[in-house]
Amino acid sequence: MEQLLISLPVLIFSIVLHEVAHGWVAQREGDNTAAMLGRLTLNPIPHIDPIGSILVPAVLMLMPGGFVFGWAKPVPVNPRNFRHYKRGDILVSLAGIAVNLMLAVAFAFVLAGAVWGARFFPDIANTWQAIMEMARFGILINIVLALFNLLPIPPLDGSHVMYHLLPPHIGMRYREAGRYGMLLVFAFLFLGGTAILVAPMNFLYEAALSLASLLV
Repeated sequence: MEQLLISLPVLIFSIVLHEVAHGWVAQREGDNTAAMLGRLTLNPIPHIDPIGSILVPAVLMLMPGGFVFGWAKPVPVNPRNFRHYKRGDILVSLAGIAVNLMLAVAFAFVLAGAVWGARFFPDIANTWQAIMEMARFGILINIVLALFNLLPIPPLDGSHVMYHLLPPHIGMRYREAGRYGMLLVFAFLFLGGTAILVAPMNFLYEAALSLASLLV
């Protein structure tokens, strides 16, 4: 329960900021859909998916390993409103991934700050320890979210980039696979696809921890 109380706020903050980034860049590219629906807010309530933001993380926390993962409601975007369709679609898709990578770096600074705090204010060691655990989880979950969304499986963000790299007739069939997107994602994970993510995930996680260690 204590671990859930530490992890869940970081997870919700990270996935909410991921979705807000999509909507904010979409607005910059000419689409106000997310803004009109009140989704350009850091208030988590409009973004929370009862299953992906609450139920799944809680269940995963109770399972062996205790790793928490989840998602928010996708921010609605209408690509037809983009001033430049191809550019807008790519930038909006990559916005959430970029934010998650920046958050991983930000949490590395938080981790370094907590280490400094523990040195100078040892009387609240438990508080600093909780912040360190939160920061480590923040680094890890944001790297996982970034890499996971880079996968070129519709409807994940990476699929939008892949679509524009394909010849139009192949791209249309590729995008149509989005109707089976979640089944494809689960099949990918079930068939050992997570192994593809492990190496870059470990590399980026260790890099972030190394950054934190340089700051202390």
